[in-house]
Amino acid sequence: MVFNYKSTTEQHIKTYHLMGELIDRNQAVSMLEEIDKAVSEGDSKVLLNLQDLKYINSSGLNVFINILTKARKAGGDVAICCVNKKINELLVITKLNSVFNVSDSTEEAVAVLNK
Repeated sequence: MVFNYKSTTEQHIKTYHLMGELIDRNQAVSMLEEIDKAVSEGDSKVLLNLQDLKYINSSGLNVFINILTKARKAGGDVAICCVNKKINELLVITKLNSVFNVSDSTEEAVAVLNK
């Protein structure tokens, strides 16, 4: 399955709805460029909605870490929401669940980013 995403902006939060499988950094180049542009324009709060992301590997996790680094350097943050069981286990095993703000719902994630 291929990787794809949709992006929206609400209340100065850029939301990326990820779909498919993220297994190679090259799959996410356009998304990373869009995030770079948004962060440089002052939208440094990023929400990654993983509801339709079926699989991610270490390369995909590296993409998430790059996004987090860019956002935090700009004074923002990243929240992850709607994580399936398999991806949540990966976040727990890698201890990235303690680095990212992981929420069950979009509403919870928005609330975390607006603190």
